[in-house]
Amino acid sequence: MTPLEAQERMVALATTLSSIETVLNLPAMREAIVDLEAQASAPDLWDDQERAQQVTSRLSFVQGEVRRVEGLRRRFDDLSILYELADAEGDAGALAEADKELESMQPSIDELEVRTLLSGEYDSREALITIRAEAGGVDAADWAEMLMRMYSRYCERHNWPLEVYETSYAEEAGIKSATFAVKAPYAYGTLSVEQGTHRLVRISPFDNQGRRQTSFAGVEVIPVIAQAESIEIPEDDLRVDVYRSSGPGGQGVNTTDSAVRLTHIPTGVVVSCQNERSQLQNRATAMAVLQAKLLERRRQEDRAKMDALKGDSTGSWGNQMRSYVLHPYQMVKDLRTEEETGNTTAVLDGEIDAFIGAGIRWRKQQSA
Repeated sequence: MTPLEAQERMVALATTLSSIETVLNLPAMREAIVDLEAQASAPDLWDDQERAQQVTSRLSFVQGEVRRVEGLRRRFDDLSILYELADAEGDAGALAEADKELESMQPSIDELEVRTLLSGEYDSREALITIRAEAGGVDAADWAEMLMRMYSRYCERHNWPLEVYETSYAEEAGIKSATFAVKAPYAYGTLSVEQGTHRLVRISPFDNQGRRQTSFAGVEVIPVIAQAESIEIPEDDLRVDVYRSSGPGGQGVNTTDSAVRLTHIPTGVVVSCQNERSQLQNRATAMAVLQAKLLERRRQEDRAKMDALKGDSTGSWGNQMRSYVLHPYQMVKDLRTEEETGNTTAVLDGEIDAFIGAGIRWRKQQSA
């Protein structure tokens, strides 16, 4: 790049980085670290395992955020010095090295800038995600499993713990549905833009005539609720079914009826959990998921009433949100933000940061 282009980009990066530091409030985050470290060192911390996990998880997250910002600040300061030295000595090699570092810094700062846009009431929460096969038969079930893998790989790339609560396998291939928790701060705010219908176009591997098939899968993202927010569910409103956990092809995972399915009779909401060997543990987890879904349902109903009062006719942006085309050409395109790429393999392997970042920015613009 030309010296003028490099200078302009450095000025833009400096402005963005300063804005990030202001919004995140590093002094407050450092104070939070001191407080959380004190809580984490308390001898009775693990007497309450749920609280202990919340404290240690929050501490690890805040420490990581501070390290990220401080690391980027050091890199930026070093880069400024490198440009000055390269310019003073007329060193083309050093200048090329500085340009390369500038290019590599841009995505890191862009990603951190997106994080500052997560200021919603529930954005800092962990996320509960349910994927369901929709129209498309066996291809839709296979597509739902592909999406499950995509989000699993995304979480792996970000070192976000993921816990699968329930998987309902389809008879021929793929899954009918799966529910899992992403146990990282801001997982909900980040992944909530993935909610909606995902559309896949490809040559069906299940069609012996090799015809093109369009299939659909739905993604639901809700925040994990805090203990104080849990809602009372009368026993009379619940139907509880227990059954044996099973894997693909009917492979036995458990020899006891430990899996639990809860049906909330007034609303028809159904949740299942089979990841634990204890029926009591599975029931407790399923109840937490059910409460989260009912709370989200209540929030959506309240939002719909407010939208009706305001005359909001924009409808839900979550439906039919992204298209993945594998034939006759390769392209993934977000129908809300126009973000697109031809590298479908990378996207299906979990490289969806550009789509998530664009979605968060788009959502912020819509609410402005």
